[in-house]
Parts: sequence; C-alpha cells; structure tokens
Amino acid sequence: MPKQKTHKGAAKRFKVSGSGKISHRKAGRVHNRHKKTGRRWRRVNGESTLKGANAKRASRLLGK
Repeated sequence: MPKQKTHKGAAKRFKVSGSGKISHRKAGRVHNRHKKTGRRWRRVNGESTLKGANAKRASRLLGK
C-alpha cells in the first residue's frame, strides 16, 4: 500500500508541537493594523491550538 501524502497547503499553515498539539496563526494580522482597535489586535495576537474536530481534520491532512 502506498504511503500517505502530506497535504502541502495544511503543512504551510499548521505546526505540530512536541506533545502532538496542532498550532496555527490567528486570522486578521496581515495588514491594516492601525484601523483595528487595541482590543481587537490583542484578541488576534499570536498563535492558538486547534481543538476537537478541527484538530482531528488537520492531523489527518498532515498525515499524523
């Protein structure tokens, strides 16, 4: 049986931590920073981990 191929679009967006959790960047950080309020900017800052069905789907795309 052939090997499972990694979904390259998912590989560029998700990262698997050492403990197996899948992290991703939050949306809304790319441009137009000054029109967003500070509260909104803090809400979208940094990375977050996927949970539940989203994590299951992403791990399947990554071949884990």
